[in-house]
Amino acid sequence: MKEKIIYKAFLKTIFVVTLFTIFFSCKKDAIPPGDSAYDLNVVLRGDGKTFPHGSGYIEFRQDPDTARIVDLNTWVRNLEPNHSYLLQRAVNPVTDPGCSSTAWLTLGLGLTPQDIETDDHGNGHADLWRAVTSIARGTQFHIHFQIVDGVTMATVLTSDCYDYTVR
Repeated sequence: MKEKIIYKAFLKTIFVVTLFTIFFSCKKDAIPPGDSAYDLNVVLRGDGKTFPHGSGYIEFRQDPDTARIVDLNTWVRNLEPNHSYLLQRAVNPVTDPGCSSTAWLTLGLGLTPQDIETDDHGNGHADLWRAVTSIARGTQFHIHFQIVDGVTMATVLTSDCYDYTVR
């Protein structure tokens, strides 16, 4: 009988230690979204005329990995329904003042441009990415974004200027 009580106490102890280990060993050193020079929360706005309520958002994230991939999770709202749009970016070195570059690069799945398709309500989402392995770590840029119409290439949404550092 005494052995049974000791055995149950032993099993409970093992169970508690296992739960404690699982709970406290979770990875907690990940960078919180958007709070560093490597991650940006980009807001896209329309000009108030073509799509007065049009807007967008880019979750720009670069994980601390050796591949140096930037995830560009992009959302658009209140644009033309059932239509294609493209995400573009232009960069300047931080030594240049602001975001004066107009050398737009269409983004997508790596080097392949990818459309952002809107639904019946004019809302769309695309998980895009870009490799920055050819750029030296620590390089800093001014960067800005725009959403363009996939047919006419007219600018629909634009962002402010952001500062970005390659991880």
